[in-house]
Amino acid sequence: MTSGWNWDGFFDYLFNGYLLSGALTTLWLTLAGIAGGLVVGCLLALLRLSPYRWVAVAAQAYIWVFRGTPLLVQLIIIYTGLPQIGIKLSVTESALIGLILNEAAYLAEIIRGGILGVAAGQSNAGRALGLNSAQVMAYIVLPQAVRIIIPALGNSVNGLLKTTSVTSVISMEELLRSTQLLIQERFMVLELFTVAALYYLLMTSLWDIVQRRIERHFGRAYRNVAIVDGQ
Repeated sequence: MTSGWNWDGFFDYLFNGYLLSGALTTLWLTLAGIAGGLVVGCLLALLRLSPYRWVAVAAQAYIWVFRGTPLLVQLIIIYTGLPQIGIKLSVTESALIGLILNEAAYLAEIIRGGILGVAAGQSNAGRALGLNSAQVMAYIVLPQAVRIIIPALGNSVNGLLKTTSVTSVISMEELLRSTQLLIQERFMVLELFTVAALYYLLMTSLWDIVQRRIERHFGRAYRNVAIVDGQ
């Protein structure tokens, strides 16, 4: 086992193909988790706002369970527990399902908060124009809610980029798992974990730039309105 810091090993693994592959896996897991979480989360948010109490309670119970238990436990149940009742999923399927179901619970509350943040008068105005409830939601409420949702959604993407590392516990070969496997071969613990940390830092920093651009884009119209009102 090598002792001390190994600069040659650090630079050798800085652009290692296996680690880059793990980073790409982390990226697509994040994208899939957010995309799937948005779909399920939007449905949950609408169910939470349903006038039918049993529907709202069922959605609230889902959110309560998935926000109140660790993702790690959820992944273990999906991957190792479900086969006991005849449902056997691959590592990739288990990781995706776990990330989507967990993320949906958090995104549901973000989306619901965005919808509730739109003034009630907007919905009333839509109904006065003859729009039904679905049209009011699709054409009036949701477009305005997006501006409220975007910052929190961006933070969720940032968080999920790092949370994907939890899937390593079920042997999903994302960035952390790839790093661990290389450590077992070369025993360069500090060097390899430092490289992995730099990869995570690079990905989250790049996303931070993208997030700021998205927020500026969606906030532009409202800034223009504020300027006009100020004049």
